[in-house]
Amino acid sequence: MSGMTETRFAYGEALLELGSQRKDVVVLDADLYKSTRTVLFRDAFPARFFDMGISELDMVSTAAGLASQGLVPFCNSFAIFITGVCYMPIRTQICYPSLPVKLVGSSAGLTEGPDGASHQSLEDIALMRILPHMVVLSPSDDLETRQCTRAAAEYPGPVYIRVSRYAVPRLHQDSFRFAIGKADTMREGGDVAVFTTGIMTWKAMEAAELLAKKGIAARVVNVATIKPLDEKAVRAAVEGVSLAVSVEEHSIIGGLGGALAECLSAQAGSPSLLRLGVRDVFGESGLADETLEKHGLQPAGIAKSIEGALKKVKK
Repeated sequence: MSGMTETRFAYGEALLELGSQRKDVVVLDADLYKSTRTVLFRDAFPARFFDMGISELDMVSTAAGLASQGLVPFCNSFAIFITGVCYMPIRTQICYPSLPVKLVGSSAGLTEGPDGASHQSLEDIALMRILPHMVVLSPSDDLETRQCTRAAAEYPGPVYIRVSRYAVPRLHQDSFRFAIGKADTMREGGDVAVFTTGIMTWKAMEAAELLAKKGIAARVVNVATIKPLDEKAVRAAVEGVSLAVSVEEHSIIGGLGGALAECLSAQAGSPSLLRLGVRDVFGESGLADETLEKHGLQPAGIAKSIEGALKKVKK
């Protein structure tokens, strides 16, 4: 692990690189280009950048029109706005015709922090995951974010990418290659399988270290593609373990935990599933680390929850 980078910054840099490589990439923003980091693209390619103002609905509909004419639009806003405010046009104008619009939800999850419940997206993965044709990506570090962005541009249909303003270290080696629909095992262990996504992959890795000190070997699987879920990797990861765990900075309803529950319920002999995340409540204003602490999503809280659940399943 090295460095500390916000995945939104890595996304902005990847988008800039895409702009120089592909003339069909255009970028739309809802007056948040400094926060979403599309300001880099705006400054380099002003003719292909569209600031739509505080009007996400217009932005998404415009992107659908641009995509229908052969362009590859990247639409940008805070995660809660681009998925919540724009759900109907995304559903009808983008997903129904399966247009190659790329939706990027920035400042996602609890770690949006002081802006509070109105801005903390705890439902965005669930909203996007249920839509036919939509791919849902949640990268864990800067390297994976860059590769997710490139993969999204190449994918022929709609994609939602979730990025964060919470700095995390690089977890992947330079040799890592991201592919849509593929999970990657970050750490091996035979007692518990921990599935995690986005910035929580770092927290889960730290929790695994704490568990190791207590003699508990945790397998950590990074699920950057929540849809389509890598069901083969999920089923392989739970073989021989007594507990599966999901860790996400999102509601435990409909997100990664929901996807895992759907997958594992169809497999006979699957282990119990512990879903760690936000438990059917709204967020609230607080520093990013404070909000994670409150919801048991810091490494010590994750490890404690896993240890307690293991004791119950082994009784």
